[in-house]
Amino acid sequence: MTESVTGVRAKSKRRRRGAGLSRAAISAPRSGGIVGGRYQPLNPLDLPRLDQAVRKILIDVGMSEAPDSVVERVTAAGGSLDADGRLHFSAELIESALNGMPRDFTLCGQSPEHDMQLGGGRVHVGSGGAAPLVLDLDSGRYRESNLRDLYAAARLVDSLDNIHFFSRSLVARDMPDLHSLDINTAYACLAGTRKHVFSAVSLAAHVEEVAEMCFRIAGSRAAFLERPFLSLNINPPVPPLRFDADSCAVLAEAARLGIPLHSNTFGQMGASSPVTMAGTIAQTIAETLSGMIFAWLINPQAKIIFGTRPLVTDLRTGAMSGGSGEGAIAMAASAQMANYYGLPNSTIAGATDSKIADAQSGYEKCLTVTLAAQAGSNLITQAGGMQASLMGCALESYVIDNDMLGGILKSLTAIEVNDETLALDAIDEVVHGEGHFLGRPETLQRMQSDFVYPDIGDRRTIDDWEADGGKDIREVARERTRQILQTHYPTHIAAELDAQLRDRFDIRLPRAEMEAA
Repeated sequence: MTESVTGVRAKSKRRRRGAGLSRAAISAPRSGGIVGGRYQPLNPLDLPRLDQAVRKILIDVGMSEAPDSVVERVTAAGGSLDADGRLHFSAELIESALNGMPRDFTLCGQSPEHDMQLGGGRVHVGSGGAAPLVLDLDSGRYRESNLRDLYAAARLVDSLDNIHFFSRSLVARDMPDLHSLDINTAYACLAGTRKHVFSAVSLAAHVEEVAEMCFRIAGSRAAFLERPFLSLNINPPVPPLRFDADSCAVLAEAARLGIPLHSNTFGQMGASSPVTMAGTIAQTIAETLSGMIFAWLINPQAKIIFGTRPLVTDLRTGAMSGGSGEGAIAMAASAQMANYYGLPNSTIAGATDSKIADAQSGYEKCLTVTLAAQAGSNLITQAGGMQASLMGCALESYVIDNDMLGGILKSLTAIEVNDETLALDAIDEVVHGEGHFLGRPETLQRMQSDFVYPDIGDRRTIDDWEADGGKDIREVARERTRQILQTHYPTHIAAELDAQLRDRFDIRLPRAEMEAA
Protein backbone atom coordinates (compact mmCIF):
# COMPACT_ATOMS: atom_id res chain seq x y z
CA MET A 1 0.00 0.00 0.00
CA THR A 2 1.35 3.45 -0.91
CA GLU A 3 2.26 5.94 1.79
CA SER A 4 -0.15 8.69 2.82
CA VAL A 5 0.45 12.24 1.62
CA THR A 6 1.35 13.27 5.17
CA GLY A 7 3.89 10.47 5.45
CA VAL A 8 5.48 11.33 2.14
CA ARG A 9 5.75 15.00 3.16
CA ALA A 10 7.37 14.07 6.45
CA LYS A 11 9.87 11.79 4.74
CA SER A 12 10.63 14.50 2.18
CA LYS A 13 11.32 17.02 4.96
CA ARG A 14 13.64 14.57 6.74
CA ARG A 15 15.58 13.90 3.54
CA ARG A 16 15.93 17.62 2.85
CA ARG A 17 17.24 18.28 6.33
CA GLY A 18 19.55 15.30 6.10
CA ALA A 19 21.03 16.66 2.89
CA GLY A 20 21.73 19.98 4.63
CA LEU A 21 19.27 21.87 2.43
CA SER A 22 17.07 24.50 4.04
CA ARG A 23 14.62 26.78 2.28
CA ALA A 24 17.07 29.66 2.51
CA ALA A 25 19.94 27.60 1.13
CA ILE A 26 18.18 26.70 -2.13
CA SER A 27 18.51 29.76 -4.32
CA ALA A 28 16.88 30.51 -7.65
CA PRO A 29 19.08 30.40 -10.74
CA ARG A 30 19.96 33.75 -12.28
CA SER A 31 17.08 34.56 -14.61
CA GLY A 32 18.04 37.69 -16.55
CA GLY A 33 17.65 37.51 -20.28
CA ILE A 34 15.11 34.71 -20.55
CA VAL A 35 13.26 35.18 -23.83
CA GLY A 36 9.59 36.21 -23.73
CA GLY A 37 7.20 36.96 -26.57
CA ARG A 38 4.71 34.10 -26.39
CA TYR A 39 1.91 36.49 -25.39
CA GLN A 40 0.82 38.70 -28.29
CA PRO A 41 -2.19 40.92 -27.50
CA LEU A 42 -2.09 42.38 -31.01
CA ASN A 43 -3.04 40.23 -33.96
CA PRO A 44 0.19 39.90 -35.96
CA LEU A 45 -1.78 40.87 -39.08
CA ASP A 46 -2.54 44.25 -37.47
CA LEU A 47 1.09 45.19 -36.77
CA PRO A 48 1.74 46.65 -40.26
CA ARG A 49 -1.45 48.71 -39.99
CA LEU A 50 -0.35 50.13 -36.64
CA ASP A 51 3.05 50.87 -38.12
CA GLN A 52 1.43 52.78 -40.98
CA ALA A 53 -0.61 54.79 -38.46
CA VAL A 54 2.59 55.66 -36.56
CA ARG A 55 4.27 56.86 -39.74
CA LYS A 56 1.19 58.86 -40.78
CA ILE A 57 1.22 60.67 -37.44
CA LEU A 58 4.89 61.62 -37.83
CA ILE A 59 4.57 62.55 -41.51
CA ASP A 60 1.16 64.25 -41.67
CA VAL A 61 0.38 65.45 -38.12
CA GLY A 62 3.90 66.17 -36.89
CA MET A 63 5.24 67.43 -33.58
CA SER A 64 4.79 70.91 -32.11
CA GLU A 65 7.08 73.10 -29.96
CA ALA A 66 10.22 71.58 -31.48
CA PRO A 67 13.38 73.37 -30.26
CA ASP A 68 15.60 74.90 -32.94
CA SER A 69 18.16 72.11 -32.47
CA VAL A 70 15.53 69.49 -33.32
CA VAL A 71 14.13 71.47 -36.25
CA GLU A 72 17.61 71.94 -37.74
CA ARG A 73 18.50 68.25 -37.53
CA VAL A 74 15.18 66.93 -38.81
CA THR A 75 14.75 69.40 -41.68
CA ALA A 76 18.36 68.86 -42.78
CA ALA A 77 17.53 65.14 -43.00
CA GLY A 78 14.40 65.61 -45.13
CA GLY A 79 11.73 66.78 -42.68
CA SER A 80 9.80 70.03 -42.89
CA LEU A 81 8.33 72.76 -40.69
CA ASP A 82 4.84 73.97 -41.61
CA ALA A 83 3.27 77.40 -41.19
CA ASP A 84 1.80 76.41 -37.82
CA GLY A 85 5.21 75.46 -36.47
CA ARG A 86 4.63 71.71 -36.58
CA LEU A 87 7.66 69.59 -37.44
CA HIS A 88 6.97 66.82 -39.97
CA PHE A 89 9.21 63.81 -40.50
CA SER A 90 9.71 62.43 -43.99
CA ALA A 91 8.97 58.81 -44.86
CA GLU A 92 12.59 58.35 -45.95
CA LEU A 93 13.95 59.69 -42.66
CA ILE A 94 11.72 57.39 -40.59
CA GLU A 95 12.75 54.38 -42.65
CA SER A 96 16.45 55.26 -42.51
CA ALA A 97 16.34 55.73 -38.74
CA LEU A 98 14.46 52.49 -38.10
CA ASN A 99 16.97 50.62 -40.25
CA GLY A 100 20.03 52.41 -38.88
CA MET A 101 19.55 52.42 -35.11
CA PRO A 102 21.82 49.98 -33.21
CA ARG A 103 20.16 46.77 -32.06
CA ASP A 104 20.99 43.89 -29.73
CA PHE A 105 23.42 45.90 -27.61
CA THR A 106 24.35 45.33 -23.98
CA LEU A 107 23.76 47.50 -20.94
CA CYS A 108 26.50 46.55 -18.51
CA GLY A 109 26.85 46.34 -14.78
CA GLN A 110 29.92 47.53 -12.94
CA SER A 111 30.36 43.77 -12.43
CA PRO A 112 30.08 41.70 -15.64
CA GLU A 113 27.70 39.16 -14.12
CA HIS A 114 25.05 41.90 -14.19
CA ASP A 115 25.33 42.65 -17.94
CA MET A 116 22.02 42.70 -19.82
CA GLN A 117 21.84 41.95 -23.52
CA LEU A 118 18.84 43.66 -25.11
CA GLY A 119 16.79 42.82 -28.19
CA GLY A 120 15.32 39.54 -29.29
CA GLY A 121 12.57 39.51 -26.66
CA ARG A 122 15.08 39.03 -23.81
CA VAL A 123 13.45 40.01 -20.52
CA HIS A 124 15.05 41.87 -17.60
CA VAL A 125 13.19 43.36 -14.64
CA GLY A 126 14.15 46.22 -12.38
CA SER A 127 13.14 49.18 -10.28
CA GLY A 128 12.09 52.70 -11.26
CA GLY A 129 9.55 55.37 -10.51
CA ALA A 130 11.19 58.58 -9.21
CA ALA A 131 8.75 58.70 -6.29
CA PRO A 132 8.66 61.82 -4.10
CA LEU A 133 7.58 59.81 -1.02
CA VAL A 134 8.87 56.76 0.83
CA LEU A 135 7.04 54.51 3.28
CA ASP A 136 9.10 54.78 6.44
CA LEU A 137 10.23 51.38 7.72
CA ASP A 138 9.78 52.36 11.37
CA SER A 139 6.68 54.54 11.44
CA GLY A 140 4.80 52.85 8.59
CA ARG A 141 3.81 56.28 7.26
CA TYR A 142 4.79 58.10 4.10
CA ARG A 143 7.30 60.97 4.25
CA GLU A 144 9.43 62.91 1.78
CA SER A 145 12.23 60.81 0.32
CA ASN A 146 15.87 61.81 0.66
CA LEU A 147 19.35 60.86 -0.58
CA ARG A 148 19.86 58.22 2.12
CA ASP A 149 16.61 56.54 1.05
CA LEU A 150 17.81 56.44 -2.57
CA TYR A 151 21.12 54.87 -1.50
CA ALA A 152 19.24 52.36 0.67
CA ALA A 153 17.01 51.37 -2.25
CA ALA A 154 20.08 50.84 -4.47
CA ARG A 155 21.70 48.65 -1.80
CA LEU A 156 18.55 46.58 -1.50
CA VAL A 157 18.36 45.99 -5.25
CA ASP A 158 22.06 45.10 -5.28
CA SER A 159 21.34 42.23 -2.89
CA LEU A 160 18.21 40.81 -4.60
CA ASP A 161 18.84 38.20 -7.30
CA ASN A 162 15.64 38.59 -9.32
CA ILE A 163 15.93 42.37 -9.78
CA HIS A 164 18.38 42.90 -12.62
CA PHE A 165 18.92 46.67 -12.72
CA PHE A 166 18.40 49.76 -10.59
CA SER A 167 16.44 52.62 -12.08
CA ARG A 168 16.35 55.68 -9.83
CA SER A 169 13.29 54.92 -7.68
CA LEU A 170 13.21 57.93 -5.38
CA VAL A 171 13.76 61.65 -5.64
CA ALA A 172 16.34 62.99 -3.17
CA ARG A 173 14.18 65.87 -2.01
CA ASP A 174 16.77 67.06 0.50
CA MET A 175 19.03 68.32 -2.29
CA PRO A 176 19.16 72.13 -2.45
CA ASP A 177 19.13 72.55 -6.25
CA LEU A 178 18.91 70.65 -9.53
CA HIS A 179 22.68 70.40 -9.91
CA SER A 180 23.08 68.75 -6.51
CA LEU A 181 20.12 66.51 -7.29
CA ASP A 182 21.54 65.26 -10.60
CA ILE A 183 25.11 64.68 -9.37
CA ASN A 184 24.12 63.06 -6.09
CA THR A 185 21.43 60.90 -7.67
CA ALA A 186 23.99 59.42 -10.05
CA TYR A 187 26.53 58.93 -7.26
CA ALA A 188 24.11 57.30 -4.78
CA CYS A 189 22.89 54.87 -7.44
CA LEU A 190 26.37 53.99 -8.72
CA ALA A 191 27.76 53.56 -5.20
CA GLY A 192 24.76 51.54 -4.04
CA THR A 193 24.76 48.81 -6.67
CA ARG A 194 27.02 46.94 -9.09
CA LYS A 195 24.01 46.45 -11.39
CA HIS A 196 23.23 48.69 -14.36
CA VAL A 197 21.86 52.08 -13.27
CA PHE A 198 19.19 54.17 -14.98
CA SER A 199 19.51 57.73 -13.74
CA ALA A 200 18.05 61.07 -14.80
CA VAL A 201 19.42 64.55 -15.43
CA SER A 202 17.36 67.72 -15.20
CA LEU A 203 19.44 70.05 -17.38
CA ALA A 204 21.80 69.49 -20.30
CA ALA A 205 24.56 71.41 -18.51
CA HIS A 206 24.77 68.60 -15.93
CA VAL A 207 25.10 65.69 -18.36
CA GLU A 208 28.83 66.13 -18.92
CA GLU A 209 29.53 66.00 -15.17
CA VAL A 210 27.53 62.80 -14.79
CA ALA A 211 29.45 61.42 -17.76
CA GLU A 212 32.76 62.44 -16.17
CA MET A 213 31.80 60.62 -12.98
CA CYS A 214 31.12 57.48 -15.00
CA PHE A 215 34.38 57.83 -16.93
CA ARG A 216 36.34 58.13 -13.68
CA ILE A 217 34.67 55.05 -12.20
CA ALA A 218 35.26 53.09 -15.41
CA GLY A 219 38.89 54.23 -15.63
CA SER A 220 38.51 56.19 -18.86
CA ARG A 221 35.94 57.41 -21.35
CA ALA A 222 36.84 54.59 -23.72
CA ALA A 223 36.36 52.01 -20.95
CA PHE A 224 32.89 53.36 -20.16
CA LEU A 225 31.83 53.45 -23.81
CA GLU A 226 32.98 49.84 -24.13
CA ARG A 227 31.03 48.81 -21.02
CA PRO A 228 28.35 51.45 -20.23
CA PHE A 229 27.02 50.84 -16.71
CA LEU A 230 24.73 53.91 -16.56
CA SER A 231 22.02 55.09 -18.93
CA LEU A 232 19.72 58.09 -18.78
CA ASN A 233 15.93 58.12 -18.64
CA ILE A 234 14.78 61.04 -20.82
CA ASN A 235 11.26 62.11 -21.80
CA PRO A 236 11.68 64.27 -24.94
CA PRO A 237 8.00 64.30 -26.01
CA VAL A 238 5.08 65.65 -24.01
CA PRO A 239 1.79 64.13 -25.17
CA PRO A 240 -0.06 64.99 -27.24
CA LEU A 241 2.69 65.36 -29.86
CA ARG A 242 4.83 68.13 -28.39
CA PHE A 243 8.53 68.36 -27.61
CA ASP A 244 10.01 69.37 -24.26
CA ALA A 245 12.98 71.66 -24.88
CA ASP A 246 14.96 70.81 -21.72
CA SER A 247 14.58 67.07 -22.26
CA CYS A 248 15.61 67.40 -25.91
CA ALA A 249 18.76 69.24 -24.81
CA VAL A 250 19.56 66.49 -22.28
CA LEU A 251 18.96 63.84 -24.94
CA ALA A 252 21.27 65.65 -27.38
CA GLU A 253 24.10 65.79 -24.83
CA ALA A 254 23.68 62.13 -23.87
CA ALA A 255 23.77 61.09 -27.53
CA ARG A 256 26.83 63.27 -28.20
CA LEU A 257 28.73 61.79 -25.25
CA GLY A 258 27.73 58.21 -26.04
CA ILE A 259 25.71 57.61 -22.86
CA PRO A 260 22.95 55.05 -23.52
CA LEU A 261 19.57 56.76 -23.36
CA HIS A 262 15.93 55.86 -23.00
CA SER A 263 13.52 57.84 -25.17
CA ASN A 264 10.39 57.59 -23.02
CA THR A 265 6.82 58.76 -23.54
CA PHE A 266 4.21 58.84 -20.79
CA GLY A 267 0.74 59.21 -22.30
CA GLN A 268 -2.58 58.71 -20.53
CA MET A 269 -5.38 56.98 -22.40
CA GLY A 270 -8.38 59.28 -22.59
CA ALA A 271 -6.46 62.32 -21.36
CA SER A 272 -3.27 63.07 -23.31
CA SER A 273 -3.78 60.26 -25.83
CA PRO A 274 -6.89 58.72 -27.46
CA VAL A 275 -9.33 56.73 -25.36
CA THR A 276 -8.93 53.73 -27.67
CA MET A 277 -6.05 51.37 -27.03
CA ALA A 278 -4.96 51.24 -30.68
CA GLY A 279 -4.95 55.03 -30.96
CA THR A 280 -2.96 55.44 -27.75
CA ILE A 281 -0.39 52.86 -28.83
CA ALA A 282 0.04 54.48 -32.26
CA GLN A 283 0.42 58.00 -30.84
CA THR A 284 2.79 56.87 -28.07
CA ILE A 285 5.02 55.03 -30.54
CA ALA A 286 5.11 58.05 -32.84
CA GLU A 287 6.11 60.33 -29.96
CA THR A 288 8.77 57.89 -28.75
CA LEU A 289 10.24 57.52 -32.25
CA SER A 290 10.44 61.30 -32.65
CA GLY A 291 12.91 61.44 -29.75
CA MET A 292 14.81 58.39 -30.97
CA ILE A 293 15.19 59.81 -34.48
CA PHE A 294 16.57 63.10 -33.09
CA ALA A 295 19.13 61.18 -31.00
CA TRP A 296 20.07 59.02 -33.98
CA LEU A 297 20.62 62.08 -36.15
CA ILE A 298 23.07 63.42 -33.55
CA ASN A 299 24.93 60.11 -33.14
CA PRO A 300 24.06 57.21 -35.47
CA GLN A 301 25.90 54.86 -33.07
CA ALA A 302 23.96 56.00 -29.99
CA LYS A 303 22.47 53.22 -27.86
CA ILE A 304 18.79 54.24 -27.77
CA ILE A 305 16.04 52.35 -25.93
CA PHE A 306 12.46 52.52 -27.21
CA GLY A 307 10.52 53.53 -24.08
CA THR A 308 6.79 53.57 -24.76
CA ARG A 309 4.59 54.03 -21.66
CA PRO A 310 0.89 53.97 -22.63
CA LEU A 311 -0.89 54.54 -19.33
CA VAL A 312 -4.54 54.45 -18.32
CA THR A 313 -6.65 57.22 -16.77
CA ASP A 314 -9.19 56.26 -14.10
CA LEU A 315 -12.50 57.91 -15.06
CA ARG A 316 -13.45 58.31 -11.38
CA THR A 317 -10.37 60.31 -10.34
CA GLY A 318 -8.81 61.59 -13.56
CA ALA A 319 -5.49 60.21 -12.29
CA MET A 320 -3.16 57.62 -13.77
CA SER A 321 -3.87 54.02 -12.83
CA GLY A 322 -0.78 51.81 -12.80
CA GLY A 323 -2.40 48.52 -11.86
CA SER A 324 -5.22 48.20 -14.38
CA GLY A 325 -5.79 45.31 -16.74
CA GLU A 326 -6.12 47.75 -19.63
CA GLY A 327 -2.74 49.25 -18.81
CA ALA A 328 -1.19 45.79 -18.64
CA ILE A 329 -2.50 44.97 -22.13
CA ALA A 330 -1.34 48.31 -23.57
CA MET A 331 2.17 47.89 -22.18
CA ALA A 332 2.37 44.35 -23.53
CA ALA A 333 1.17 45.58 -26.92
CA SER A 334 3.82 48.29 -27.00
CA ALA A 335 6.48 45.64 -26.27
CA GLN A 336 5.08 43.55 -29.11
CA MET A 337 5.38 46.53 -31.47
CA ALA A 338 8.94 47.20 -30.28
CA ASN A 339 9.87 43.64 -31.16
CA TYR A 340 8.12 44.08 -34.52
CA TYR A 341 10.50 46.98 -35.19
CA GLY A 342 13.40 45.01 -33.69
CA LEU A 343 14.23 47.85 -31.28
CA PRO A 344 15.73 47.43 -27.79
CA ASN A 345 12.86 48.48 -25.59
CA SER A 346 11.49 49.14 -22.14
CA THR A 347 8.05 49.33 -20.57
CA ILE A 348 6.79 50.03 -17.09
CA ALA A 349 4.82 47.46 -15.12
CA GLY A 350 4.34 46.91 -11.42
CA ALA A 351 3.15 50.48 -10.82
CA THR A 352 0.40 49.35 -8.46
CA ASP A 353 -2.20 51.80 -7.22
CA SER A 354 -2.07 50.27 -3.72
CA LYS A 355 -0.30 52.27 -1.04
CA ILE A 356 1.22 49.27 0.75
CA ALA A 357 2.42 45.77 -0.13
CA ASP A 358 -0.99 44.17 0.36
CA ALA A 359 -3.12 41.79 -1.71
CA GLN A 360 -4.09 44.56 -4.16
CA SER A 361 -0.44 45.38 -4.67
CA GLY A 362 0.37 41.73 -5.28
CA TYR A 363 -2.29 41.00 -7.87
CA GLU A 364 -1.79 44.27 -9.75
CA LYS A 365 1.98 43.90 -9.91
CA CYS A 366 1.84 40.26 -10.87
CA LEU A 367 -0.67 40.90 -13.66
CA THR A 368 1.12 43.85 -15.22
CA VAL A 369 4.68 42.49 -14.93
CA THR A 370 3.68 39.05 -16.18
CA LEU A 371 2.02 40.40 -19.31
CA ALA A 372 4.98 42.67 -20.11
CA ALA A 373 7.42 39.81 -19.58
CA GLN A 374 5.40 37.33 -21.60
CA ALA A 375 5.21 39.91 -24.41
CA GLY A 376 9.03 40.08 -24.48
CA SER A 377 9.76 43.52 -23.04
CA ASN A 378 13.55 43.85 -22.74
CA LEU A 379 13.53 46.13 -19.70
CA ILE A 380 10.56 46.20 -17.33
CA THR A 381 10.97 49.17 -15.02
CA GLN A 382 8.94 49.82 -11.86
CA ALA A 383 8.70 46.03 -11.47
CA GLY A 384 9.78 46.21 -7.83
CA GLY A 385 9.40 48.53 -4.89
CA MET A 386 6.82 51.02 -6.17
CA GLN A 387 3.44 51.86 -4.63
CA ALA A 388 0.67 54.47 -4.92
CA SER A 389 0.70 54.86 -8.73
CA LEU A 390 4.43 55.68 -8.62
CA MET A 391 4.01 58.40 -6.00
CA GLY A 392 5.49 56.25 -3.24
CA CYS A 393 8.21 53.67 -2.69
CA ALA A 394 8.22 51.02 0.05
CA LEU A 395 11.60 49.46 0.79
CA GLU A 396 10.07 46.22 2.04
CA SER A 397 8.25 45.92 -1.29
CA TYR A 398 11.56 45.29 -3.04
CA VAL A 399 12.03 42.17 -0.92
CA ILE A 400 8.48 40.93 -1.51
CA ASP A 401 8.57 41.74 -5.22
CA ASN A 402 11.89 39.91 -5.60
CA ASP A 403 10.01 36.71 -4.73
CA MET A 404 7.24 37.54 -7.19
CA LEU A 405 9.71 38.30 -9.98
CA GLY A 406 11.47 34.99 -9.51
CA GLY A 407 8.20 33.19 -10.20
CA ILE A 408 7.35 35.41 -13.18
CA LEU A 409 10.77 34.91 -14.75
CA LYS A 410 10.45 31.17 -14.25
CA SER A 411 7.13 31.26 -16.11
CA LEU A 412 9.01 32.40 -19.23
CA THR A 413 11.01 29.20 -19.51
CA ALA A 414 9.87 26.64 -22.06
CA ILE A 415 9.07 23.07 -21.05
CA GLU A 416 11.81 20.71 -22.18
CA VAL A 417 10.43 17.53 -23.77
CA ASN A 418 12.85 14.67 -24.45
CA ASP A 419 13.44 11.06 -23.38
CA GLU A 420 14.95 12.11 -20.07
CA THR A 421 12.22 14.61 -19.09
CA LEU A 422 9.37 12.35 -20.18
CA ALA A 423 10.71 9.95 -17.52
CA LEU A 424 8.93 6.86 -18.85
CA ASP A 425 11.46 4.47 -17.29
CA ALA A 426 11.18 6.22 -13.93
CA ILE A 427 7.38 6.07 -14.02
CA ASP A 428 7.50 2.34 -14.75
CA GLU A 429 10.00 1.67 -11.95
CA VAL A 430 8.12 3.72 -9.35
CA VAL A 431 4.69 2.22 -9.93
CA HIS A 432 6.23 -1.23 -9.55
CA GLY A 433 8.33 -0.18 -6.55
CA GLU A 434 8.09 2.41 -3.76
CA GLY A 435 5.09 4.18 -5.21
CA HIS A 436 6.62 7.68 -5.07
CA PHE A 437 9.49 9.61 -6.68
CA LEU A 438 10.96 11.20 -3.54
CA GLY A 439 13.90 8.87 -3.16
CA ARG A 440 15.12 8.99 -6.74
CA PRO A 441 18.43 10.85 -7.26
CA GLU A 442 17.08 12.94 -10.16
CA THR A 443 14.30 14.26 -7.93
CA LEU A 444 16.64 16.04 -5.54
CA GLN A 445 18.95 17.09 -8.36
CA ARG A 446 16.21 18.69 -10.45
CA MET A 447 14.40 20.19 -7.48
CA GLN A 448 17.63 22.05 -6.79
CA SER A 449 18.38 23.03 -10.40
CA ASP A 450 14.96 23.42 -12.05
CA PHE A 451 12.80 24.94 -9.31
CA VAL A 452 12.66 28.52 -8.02
CA TYR A 453 12.11 28.83 -4.28
CA PRO A 454 10.71 32.00 -2.66
CA ASP A 455 12.99 33.74 -0.23
CA ILE A 456 10.31 34.98 2.16
CA GLY A 457 7.13 33.45 0.73
CA ASP A 458 5.86 30.95 3.32
CA ARG A 459 5.18 27.35 2.26
CA ARG A 460 5.24 25.80 5.73
CA THR A 461 2.35 24.06 7.41
CA ILE A 462 -0.18 26.12 9.36
CA ASP A 463 1.19 24.68 12.62
CA ASP A 464 4.76 25.68 11.78
CA TRP A 465 3.65 29.16 10.68
CA GLU A 466 1.63 29.72 13.86
CA ALA A 467 4.44 28.44 16.05
CA ASP A 468 6.74 31.02 14.44
CA GLY A 469 4.42 33.90 15.31
CA GLY A 470 1.94 33.80 12.42
CA LYS A 471 3.59 36.77 10.70
CA ASP A 472 2.23 38.14 7.43
CA ILE A 473 4.58 38.77 4.51
CA ARG A 474 4.98 42.48 5.25
CA GLU A 475 6.31 41.77 8.73
CA VAL A 476 8.75 39.21 7.39
CA ALA A 477 9.82 41.55 4.59
CA ARG A 478 10.44 44.45 6.98
CA GLU A 479 12.65 42.23 9.12
CA ARG A 480 14.61 41.07 6.05
CA THR A 481 14.89 44.65 4.76
CA ARG A 482 16.34 45.88 8.03
CA GLN A 483 18.79 42.99 8.06
CA ILE A 484 20.01 43.76 4.53
CA LEU A 485 20.32 47.49 5.16
CA GLN A 486 22.28 46.92 8.37
CA THR A 487 24.83 44.67 6.69
CA HIS A 488 24.96 45.16 2.92
CA TYR A 489 27.23 48.06 1.98
CA PRO A 490 28.71 47.50 -1.50
CA THR A 491 32.42 48.28 -1.82
CA HIS A 492 32.90 48.01 -5.58
CA ILE A 493 34.03 51.65 -5.71
CA ALA A 494 37.42 51.61 -3.99
CA ALA A 495 38.04 54.05 -1.12
CA GLU A 496 40.75 55.91 -3.03
CA LEU A 497 38.50 56.39 -6.06
CA ASP A 498 35.63 57.45 -3.83
CA ALA A 499 37.85 60.10 -2.25
CA GLN A 500 38.74 61.39 -5.72
CA LEU A 501 35.04 61.60 -6.64
CA ARG A 502 34.35 63.55 -3.47
CA ASP A 503 37.18 65.96 -4.28
CA ARG A 504 35.83 66.53 -7.78
CA PHE A 505 32.06 66.54 -7.15
CA ASP A 506 29.75 67.94 -4.48
CA ILE A 507 28.86 64.57 -2.93
CA ARG A 508 26.41 64.99 -0.07
CA LEU A 509 26.07 61.37 1.09
CA PRO A 510 28.29 61.16 4.21
CA ARG A 511 30.98 58.50 3.97
CA ALA A 512 30.16 57.43 7.52
CA GLU A 513 26.68 56.37 6.39
CA MET A 514 28.12 54.07 3.73
CA GLU A 515 29.66 51.57 6.13
CA ALA A 516 28.19 49.05 8.55
CA ALA A 517 28.06 50.24 12.14
